Amino acid sequence: MLVLLTGAAGMLGTALLAEFGRAGWVVEALTRRDLDIADRTAVLQVVAKIRPYVVVNAAAYTAVDGCEHQPVRAFRVNTLGPLNLGLACREQGIPLVHFSTDYVFDGRASTPYREDAPPRPINVYGKSKLAGERALLRVAGCPVIFRTSWLFGPGGRNFVDTTLRSLQQVGWMRVVTDQVGCPTYTRDLAMAVCRLIARGITAPLAGIYHLTNGGSCSWYQLAQAVALLAGYQAWQIIPTTSMELGRPALRPAFSVLANDRWRREGFPMLRNYRQALGAYLMGDKGICPQPQGGQGIEL
Repeated sequence: MLVLLTGAAGMLGTALLAEFGRAGWVVEALTRRDLDIADRTAVLQVVAKIRPYVVVNAAAYTAVDGCEHQPVRAFRVNTLGPLNLGLACREQGIPLVHFSTDYVFDGRASTPYREDAPPRPINVYGKSKLAGERALLRVAGCPVIFRTSWLFGPGGRNFVDTTLRSLQQVGWMRVVTDQVGCPTYTRDLAMAVCRLIARGITAPLAGIYHLTNGGSCSWYQLAQAVALLAGYQAWQIIPTTSMELGRPALRPAFSVLANDRWRREGFPMLRNYRQALGAYLMGDKGICPQPQGGQGIEL
């Protein structure tokens, strides 16, 4: 099987590339330097030349606060890019796998968001990703869109690594308690994507899926879990609120995703995020360092 993977150098792209390799698939892995997905002519030419079995798009501009400052870049990468890939895949009759975010929701719900819940993004990042979803559903012949959340894994910046680095270097950190979501291990997500591709992407399997590790928590609870699993003390994680931090972009207070459609299609659910977190810390990070004193930082 030949897979065309865009965004191959990112955190999710790294996990997908590794998992596709373990499956024995041939992968044409393209980084941002290899292909600007916002360049329609280049995208059409590359997809037509390679003619893969499936295109998997892991390219995105994911800096939530950065999107507020650079909305043109956000929509260029997160909306125009998927649109171009969708057009290229439709032209060649190729299925497309794309990734979106829990931030397409406003966070006002009190129960996990189902796939059919009305999206109402409250920041530029979420708006650009939702526009990308809608563009794909409009133009691509057989798109699969995975909404996922709070990714961690090797190969890129993520909250778990930031927590470890903060505790190691400064001894404590401040984390918000009023944002709740589903942490998701990129290796587990990549394995799930492989299962769907291996089954064969046909029209009945196309559309939107919510896919995360099991369970939910606040960023504060996740930081505490990281600290305790890594041998630090819970008191080193100091609670704060989103208002106190005053970040440029609003975040949804509650963005837990219900993985209903994935379950209905008969795929195995991803393990609980705490199990995945332990696997990441032990398998990818090795022995965690001991804390050192110093001044704290805010996240």
